[in-house]
Amino acid sequence: MSEITNASLTTDVVLFAERGGIDHVLLIRRGWDPFAGCWALPGGYVDAGERFADAARRELREETGLAAEHLIRVGVYDEPHRDPRGRVISVAYTARLSTMPQARAGDDARDAQWVPVTQALTSPLAFDHTDIVRDALRRIHS
Repeated sequence: MSEITNASLTTDVVLFAERGGIDHVLLIRRGWDPFAGCWALPGGYVDAGERFADAARRELREETGLAAEHLIRVGVYDEPHRDPRGRVISVAYTARLSTMPQARAGDDARDAQWVPVTQALTSPLAFDHTDIVRDALRRIHS
């Protein structure tokens, strides 16, 4: 018989903007384990009674100081071992901003930066965030 565990619920945000004809994605540098010091998407745990999209907006604001009102759902990420802390299921969202506002790290993020998408896709990102960025690109361009 397999062990039954409860899943934690999280959300991730893939925020795009363009500068000089080059698509950029907003990344944060994680301040805590797992993956402390690694680049990742803004996101975090969904609070009790909170909708996923509301949690995504809250986490984006807390970790980067930025806002995105119109979020598009990218997908559900539920691979059993996607997070070394245990069973974590994430609903990812994306949006494209018309400008590239300055991000400022907050909450548990050590840094927040706009990174060219091509660079983000060839750099190791925390968790399964490279897959989420790829899926968000397909979603935003469909």
